[in-house]
Amino acid sequence: MPNATTDTDILVVGAGPVGLFLANECARRGLRYRLVETNAAQSEHSKALAIFPRTLEIFDMAGVAAPFLDAANRVTNVDVISHQRAIAHMHFAPEQTPYPFVAMVPQDRTEQLLLEQLHRQGGNLQYETAFVSAEQQPGFVRAALDHRGQPEVLTALFVIGCDGAHSAVRHALNIPFAGAAYEGSFLLADVQTNDRLPPDRMQLCPSELGPIAIFPMSATRRRIVATIDHPAGDAPSLELVRKILAERGPNGIEAVALNWSTYFRIHHRHVAQLRSGRMFLAGDAAHIHSPFGGQGMNTGLQDVWNLVWKLDLVLHGRGNEELLDSYNAERLPVIKEVIDTTDRLTKVMSTPNKFAQALRDTVIPMVSRLAPFQHAFVQRLSELGIAYQGSPIVDGPGKRYFDDSIRGGKGITNRFLLLIDDRTSPSISETAKSLCQSFPDTLELRPVSHPGITLVRPDGYIAFAADATDSAAALNSVRCLLQLQTHSGRVGAASGT
Repeated sequence: MPNATTDTDILVVGAGPVGLFLANECARRGLRYRLVETNAAQSEHSKALAIFPRTLEIFDMAGVAAPFLDAANRVTNVDVISHQRAIAHMHFAPEQTPYPFVAMVPQDRTEQLLLEQLHRQGGNLQYETAFVSAEQQPGFVRAALDHRGQPEVLTALFVIGCDGAHSAVRHALNIPFAGAAYEGSFLLADVQTNDRLPPDRMQLCPSELGPIAIFPMSATRRRIVATIDHPAGDAPSLELVRKILAERGPNGIEAVALNWSTYFRIHHRHVAQLRSGRMFLAGDAAHIHSPFGGQGMNTGLQDVWNLVWKLDLVLHGRGNEELLDSYNAERLPVIKEVIDTTDRLTKVMSTPNKFAQALRDTVIPMVSRLAPFQHAFVQRLSELGIAYQGSPIVDGPGKRYFDDSIRGGKGITNRFLLLIDDRTSPSISETAKSLCQSFPDTLELRPVSHPGITLVRPDGYIAFAADATDSAAALNSVRCLLQLQTHSGRVGAASGT
């Protein structure tokens, strides 16, 4: 149980989308938390934009998907355009998901929706509060904060740094942020455009002048991301955006007004460890990469979705060190893959080599028509292909699981689900019931209409699956897997050990 001698269970540092989603999950699960933010208010700029199908499924399981669906512009096509000529078209239609599209929601709106949901759950956050330092003690963390110049000391069982690329939590832990910066600068602009381009299509435009990506927020509002050799002024002007679109963009698009713009440098960096004792890193505090592909915010949201159920079990005395260690083991390979993918995409789109450009513009039209390429493209972009094979707490490929029974915010929380064919023999049913009794409040039995035995984790990933040929052995494997992460080496949330 939570430790009454500490001020809170979880201190969440940073109230961007990742920190806000984590706070919402703490509230949904009844965990004590404190959410602090250095700035005086939420961001007013669109910044991150794309929300991919797997993240929408996660929002669905968390009970927050509906307002995002109402706010989203839905994108179902990706065009690759070079020299105003379409060299590839890929239809984005992932199968076996209720969300076969990319939801375009500006980051300021994402933060607003998550904050509104937090308020509906009775939660709040503290602005103008900076994380200063932390001292880990046996059983808790003593964190030093600064609220409008006034020092404050807070004790928490766990601290999660969701405080961005310049993370104070990461610096306090002295964890290196290995990687490098890309050469040159980038332009980001939120613009009003004419309606020449369909609102359900995004464009990737490689060019010898530098790549440009165009993300539609509506029929006449778009996000422009482009490389720029020499930034002019403090922020990109409407004239500069128009010039870049004319030189590198699709034929006919025109920017008519500028909502917001900025220059920025991009890096590809990540930490080598996401956990140090009772302190964790998530989102941009742990990894940053090229904006081409739009994976950054989604990866951070999935970081905390992977972590929070593990903290939940530990805080209720049902999880152990192996469970907490699995956060690092599971998320780091995903993070590295995202960085590698976006790095390759950025380099392919921005190569200055004439031969490489010609080769790219020749090869892309050919491979983009191949069914295996299209499938891999959709799986990677949708993030539905993320799996945790090789995790110490997974036996098997560790693929996602999603059906109607785990949707809506109440279908899945802090229990593993043991799914067994409702036509199985009485003896196997009794063995399954006995197994669930051995793990009270941790394992829930649910009859299903498909054969075999499946153990689904509280984050909607499959920890174990077997056919019905030897159900007794399968149930024993489930028992061993659960014992590995829930019955040995407990982290003493209540005892302070």
